[in-house]
Parts: sequence; structure tokens; C-alpha cells
Amino acid sequence: MENKWFLSMILDEFRSGKINLEKTHKLLEKLDIQCSYVHVKSIFKDNDRLKQGKITIEEFRSIYRIITHREEIVEIFNTYSGNRKLLFENNLVQFLIQEQYILDMNKTIAFEIIKKYEPIEEVKKAHQMSFEGFIRYMGSSECLIFKPDCGRVYQDMSHPLNDYFISSSHNTYLISDQLLGPSDLWGYVSALVKGCRCLEIDCWDGSQNEPIVYHGYTLTSKLLFKTVIQAIHKYAFLTSDYPVVLSLENHCSPSQQEVMADTLQSVFGDTLLSDILDDFPDKLPSPEALKYKILVKNKKIGTLKETHDRKGSNKHGQVEECEEIYQVDETEGSEALAGSENNPGRGTEIITAGLPLFTKRKVKVAMALSDLVIYTKAEKFRSFQHSRQYQQFNESSSIGETEARKLLKLRAHEFVLHTMRFITRIYPKATRTDSSNFNPQEFWNIGCQMVALNFQTPGLPMDLQNGKFLDNGGSGYILKPQFLRDNKTEFNPNKPPKQSDPVTLTIRLISGTQLPPSSHSSSNKADTLVVLELFGVPNDQTKQQTRVIKRNGYRRVPLYSKMGESLEPASLFVYV
Repeated sequence: MENKWFLSMILDEFRSGKINLEKTHKLLEKLDIQCSYVHVKSIFKDNDRLKQGKITIEEFRSIYRIITHREEIVEIFNTYSGNRKLLFENNLVQFLIQEQYILDMNKTIAFEIIKKYEPIEEVKKAHQMSFEGFIRYMGSSECLIFKPDCGRVYQDMSHPLNDYFISSSHNTYLISDQLLGPSDLWGYVSALVKGCRCLEIDCWDGSQNEPIVYHGYTLTSKLLFKTVIQAIHKYAFLTSDYPVVLSLENHCSPSQQEVMADTLQSVFGDTLLSDILDDFPDKLPSPEALKYKILVKNKKIGTLKETHDRKGSNKHGQVEECEEIYQVDETEGSEALAGSENNPGRGTEIITAGLPLFTKRKVKVAMALSDLVIYTKAEKFRSFQHSRQYQQFNESSSIGETEARKLLKLRAHEFVLHTMRFITRIYPKATRTDSSNFNPQEFWNIGCQMVALNFQTPGLPMDLQNGKFLDNGGSGYILKPQFLRDNKTEFNPNKPPKQSDPVTLTIRLISGTQLPPSSHSSSNKADTLVVLELFGVPNDQTKQQTRVIKRNGYRRVPLYSKMGESLEPASLFVYV
């Protein structure tokens, strides 16, 4: 039966004789077999016996079997097929319950799977599944190691913003290093397409009263502020409906701040949040309440009530001063104080003798821009005690990775309690001029909402970022676990709980398929090495404790390149 079906699908292509590589690849696609062109080319070359660049129908059959009839899949199929030719409904139900751990499985659901993946009509009508249908099911998204439910927004999105991890980027405008690299709109577009919800915009005075975006005091290229805002407006909600925060690193004069305010209002219109929401006068709103909204993060003058009372008035020409607070790193001895996270070397030099030291200076803020800052007022972090006493619900702070790491080491529990109340952003230290990244997991462990990474730099940190925010439909918002939201929590990532119930995670690596060729091998064959790592609190990383993974059974693990690009259909076949 399978042979008859197979010939009916391919015979027309061979009526005029042999077919070439391109037609071979297209015919495989017609048969609904995912296969990279490079992989097909390699197998085609091995099966083209006459080396004429064309193959016969029998040679195509060989290629098809090499790609689809993998021994490990055949073995699983034969285990549950009484005649080694077909799976009856009850056989499929048994497999799905015993191996795939789909405990609510029944014949009705099994038949839905048969209808979806079985290509042979007679077999489908008989409520059966052939090996052809089985390989299509095993290669489908339903058998990915990721839970299908996680591919949609399934979490409660009605909590306040501070209860979520938020996908955040650093120096979003850069697509290379921080000294000479180009600034590019693609940095913003790419980040938004990847589900990023907090973008950084480094703003400076430009010529002809047009603010510009670039990495100040460097040779990086410049972008017009208005073109950046136009690009963000176009792509902001392409991937996710949930709010986008624009973190302004603002170095502009009051007059150009007013230009920025005009641009934000004219481009974003009603999507720009410019007033408090009625239901949230004294607490942060939820992602659900802020759907399709743009929030501005910047310095702010006065209170939210004062902003609300000024609504509709002409603020142009109104400029006020606010204080900027700087902290000297107590362990460094001497440090130049700066006006921004990107330029720590500019400012007044202060000498300290082992104690935290703060200094202040006045900065001018245009009221027109200040009044666009509602729930994300930028405020310098001083100490946990100061925040408990004075920090307002709508104030968020940015902490450099070095300072944050010290706080994590010495006062982890206080840090956890702090992030329960206030949005906290962690950014890479300024010495990372190559746009390298730190491990974001250590700061997710303490509930930091915005762990900002250089999206343009591939590697382990971005792998962790991409993996984490695949969850919840790629919305860019992940609800923090209960122990990072409960203000009575005793959680400390540096100290294992007194009582714990460790779980053992077992993964049996079975095979890899369609692995890309190695560029470092003379034979052009991949010398495959698979590394499994578990990231979490320090105890998890030492593999003394693991979390439950519910996607048990035979699973397909999609592979990505070092640049973070999908290598589909390359994958690993594992049993969890």
C-alpha cells in the first residue's frame, strides 16, 4: 500500500526520464519531508551512480528512505505495530500514553492525529497510521521538546508589571561593537521581531534641531531620533501585543527634548501612554491593561497627579531641574562620576575611603518630555533601605552588572524583596566595548525584571535569553514564579532551602538528523558533540536539584547556529 502511494506521488516527475538536484529537493517538499538543500545535495551526490547530475526513480527512492526511514523511528513503530506495517487506533493510543505521556489520550484524539499526519487516504479512512504518517508525526511540532502550550500566551497577564520578567535589550541601536560599529535601524527591528519589549535609545543633540541616536563620545554612526521612532512604531506589535518600554538614555538639551516629545506624540499617537490609567492611580498596571501601548522611561519632574492636572496644557518652553544621583563604587577607591551608564569616564572625580559615597548635580528636563513618563520613571538606585523608605511604585532603577553582582552576593534576599516591589533593570558594564554579554540567569534568579543584553552578540547569554522568552507565546513577558512574587518569601538563590524535594531529570540522546556539515572538517562532515547544561540557581547548576520537565517521551530538539539562527530541519532525537 505504501509503495503504491509512493509511486503515485512521484511518477509524473519521472515520465520524461531522470531528475536533477533541484527537482529532487522540490519533490521531497511535495512529499512533505523537511530537508535542507545542503543535506539533499550530499545524499544526491552519493546516490547519483553515473555522476551525471541526474537520478532515476529507484535512486530517488533510496534518497527518500535514507532521509525518512531512520532505524530508531522504525524500531519504535515496530514495537507498537502488530504487523509492522500499520498502527491501529488502539496501538497509537497506547504509544501516546506510554511513551509520550499524553495521559488524557483516547481514540477520538488519536484519530485527529491520524487525520493530520497520515498521507495515505485508504489508511486514514480506516483509522490507521502507516509508517509514513508516523514519521510525519514524530517530525512535527507536536513532538518538539518544548510544550505546545508554551507557544501561545497562556500565563495570567493581569498581574502588575513588576511581577514579570521582561525581554530587554541594551544599546539596541548597535549591530556590532560599541566604539566603531555602525548604528542601524535593524537593531531595533530585529529586537522587536525577537519579542524584545524594552529598547534602549541613546539620545544626543543633533544638527538642525534634530536629536540623534548613537553611542556618545565614540565613532559609531548616527541615526535620526525620528527615524528610530518610526521604525519602532512599524514593528512594535508585530510579534507581541504587550507594551513596549522605550528606555531613553537622554543627553539632549531641553529644546531638543521638546522635539523628542513632539516626535513621540506625532508618530505613536494614541498608542503612547501619556496619562495614568483610571484603574491604576497608585500601582503598576498589568501587561493586559497596557496592550498595544508604548511607555517612556526617562527622568521625570513632579508627581503623577501633577502630570495628570497638566494634561492638555501647552508645556513648550517649560524647563525644570531635577537632581541626578551618582554613586562611587566603594571597592574601587577612586572613580569618575558619570551622567550615564554608557559613559562612566566623564564627570567629577571623587575619592572614597571604603564607604558608599553619593554626589548630586542638577540636570534640565523639558516638561513636555517629562509628562510622557508615567509608570516608568528613571530613578538612581541608592540602597535597599532607601528604596523601602522613599521609592515610589512608578520609579524604576538601572543597576550595572558589577554593582548588581555585589548586591547579589552580599544581600540576595533583600534584592529579591526589592524586585518584588520595583522594576529593576540590569545592564552590561561599560568596559564591554565589544558588546559582549553576562549570564542573565544570575539576575533572573533574584527576580530582576529587565536584564538587558546586547542582542547583536550571539553566544550563551543570548541562547539563554532566546530560550527563556520562547515561553508564553514569545510575548516578551514571563510571569515570575510565586516565590519571587510573595512578599513573605524566604527565598535566597545563594542558600538552598532547608527542605527540598529534588527531581532527577534523565535525557537519553538517541540520534541527530540532518546535522549541518562542519566548516572545520576536510571531509565536510560534522564531528558532533552534544553538551547538556542546566541553568538556574547555583544549586541547580551543580545538578544537585532540578525542576520537573513535563514534555516527557520521544522528543525532537531543534538546533540553532552560534549566531542564534534556526538550522531547521536539523534536530536531535531524545527521550525525556
